[in-house]
Amino acid sequence: MNISDFHGSATTLSVESNGRGIAGSTTHGVGRSTPLRVDAQRNLEHVLRAAREVFGELGYGAPMEDVARRARVGVGTVYRRFPSKDVLVRRIAEEETTRLTEQAKAALGQEEEPWQALSRFLRTSVASGAGRLLPPQVLRVGSAVEDGAEEAEAARVPHQRQAVVGGGALDLRVGGTRSAMEDEPSDDAGAGALLEVVGRLVHRAREAGELRADVTVADVLLVIATAAPALPDPAQQAAASTRLLDILLEGLRSRTA
Repeated sequence: MNISDFHGSATTLSVESNGRGIAGSTTHGVGRSTPLRVDAQRNLEHVLRAAREVFGELGYGAPMEDVARRARVGVGTVYRRFPSKDVLVRRIAEEETTRLTEQAKAALGQEEEPWQALSRFLRTSVASGAGRLLPPQVLRVGSAVEDGAEEAEAARVPHQRQAVVGGGALDLRVGGTRSAMEDEPSDDAGAGALLEVVGRLVHRAREAGELRADVTVADVLLVIATAAPALPDPAQQAAASTRLLDILLEGLRSRTA
């Protein structure tokens, strides 16, 4: 099942005592729908924003209660919109995958120099924090699009982190053991688009002799999924993130570039 397959279940109608639907775009007969009420739409936006922040900071293992607390709504409100944690996780992962794809396309279209295009994509994606919310199957198959390099990737890329989704263990390792989410088809259209456009960035930089020959798409995705330790001062946090990315970029670059 693809990520997008879960969206239908995420709009399950919930009814208040006055009989009005609040959970989503509800259906009354074929081809007819009712839009979200203003307060329900506002709650949805708060929940999605909170989920991005909480999952970005703590990983997909963070409980739904943390999301509700950050959104300043009751946990029941979260579950009315997202019947299970898997549904919310997949919604966030799909949206962040789409955001990264657009950032990669912008870098390709606005930077003629291959290394500058790749560097721009990495800096933009790290600044947005979207890389920390990538679905695990994207990280796992990232190098499979590159001439069968998956086995080399599995030996080279370290653990990312562990999480628990829906009460079961979710392994977020690149090339690690398969998880419940990874058992879903990994050819989701959104994930495929991201892998394709990042693959073009990698190929251009490698052909220009500016990227190490052994660097794969999975390596690039791992860079944007890596975050500096959380620091209490925002300026220090930004400086630490920039410094970490500078070091990682230097590691990707060809020694002859």
